Amino acid sequence: MVSLVPIRRHFVIVARCNTMADKTKTALTVEEALVRVLGDVIPLSDFENVGLMTARGRVLAAPVTARHTQPPFNASAMDGYAVRACDVAALPATLTVVGEAAAGRAFGGGVDVGQAARIFTGAPVPAGADAIVIQENVARVGPQITVVSGAVDPEHVRPLGGDFRLGALLVAPEQKLTARALLLAAAGGYGTVVVRRRPRVALIATGDELVLPGTMPAQSQIVCSNPYGVGAMLEAFGAEVTFVGIAKDTRESLAALLDQAHGADVVITLGGASVGDHDLVGPVLQDRGMALDFWKIAMRPGKPLMFGRLGAQRILGLPGNPVSSMITARLFAVPLVLALLGIPESAQPWQQAVTAVALTANGARAHYMRATAVGSPHGGLVVTPVDNQDSSLITPLATANVLIVRPIGAPVVVKGALVPVMALDF
Repeated sequence: MVSLVPIRRHFVIVARCNTMADKTKTALTVEEALVRVLGDVIPLSDFENVGLMTARGRVLAAPVTARHTQPPFNASAMDGYAVRACDVAALPATLTVVGEAAAGRAFGGGVDVGQAARIFTGAPVPAGADAIVIQENVARVGPQITVVSGAVDPEHVRPLGGDFRLGALLVAPEQKLTARALLLAAAGGYGTVVVRRRPRVALIATGDELVLPGTMPAQSQIVCSNPYGVGAMLEAFGAEVTFVGIAKDTRESLAALLDQAHGADVVITLGGASVGDHDLVGPVLQDRGMALDFWKIAMRPGKPLMFGRLGAQRILGLPGNPVSSMITARLFAVPLVLALLGIPESAQPWQQAVTAVALTANGARAHYMRATAVGSPHGGLVVTPVDNQDSSLITPLATANVLIVRPIGAPVVVKGALVPVMALDF
């Protein structure tokens, strides 16, 4: 099975070059490029307190330990009567009702020999009682009840500390807060939690041909869609994303938008990262002091992908074609965001599936083929590539639900053989 290199920190980044031309000779594999992108990442050390209602998806930075014991008393799980188990060991048994307990309103007295207390779900079990008989098994006349049937069920009493006790670790740090974790934190007495600051990602689209969505394109123009797809993806994985704007194909326009992105942890440019006459991203960033690491990867879609460092900022130059932009963002930008949050993507979204058609041999670049996967009656998945793999076509990406991963130099695959697939989780 194909798998990405596990994310590690503190690799030494090697083979840095000073010019785009130096990087034209060798295209890195996806695995090699990912190691370089993540090699020296140190998780963000900025923390903040947030309310539980806005904490879903945030990364916990400090442990959540129980501030009280839950339940804080023996509690009734049923409506009925609190009794002494020994008093109802033989049925029928007649007892005298001496009080009542409801949720939020305890019975101040106790239960002695031959006595019972009316009780409702969630109420504290009175002192002396150790069992609950449900009301369906009881006949009552005035202050007297007769337990006519049913055995005592220990589960009708929720014991003190049966869920957790004071000081117990409820939610460990360095994990994303789910609804279940937030439920537990709230039950443990927390109104706010300490979380890691979200990585700030600035998106800059490039190209004279681009106009914002909602604007009617003129002749020779197209709608700028990439920032909205990439931005939504990265926000889903925990980033705080700002779309800075569209840079025209001039150094001045691009430089002005880069100035606006100065506070970001990661700057992602969309388009213009190759070496054409109008591809200005690399030269402009290098003029500003960016240390270029690489700009070409042996993959399709997505060959022209740039990575470098500009001071404390990490720079990713993604391709301009929408499919290339989205797939490279998932393979490189998402792991970078997760590493900055301190939660490396330890379980890669790879699995095996049966191909519904034969696949031709692959060439010198890993191929990430859009495909649809359906469940097989015999178990597992059956995948079919979409008809058109052109990296400019958005509709096939929207209808696909997996990527078939064809490694470099992969041989012909016959129909019915297993192939590695990656779920489209964005």
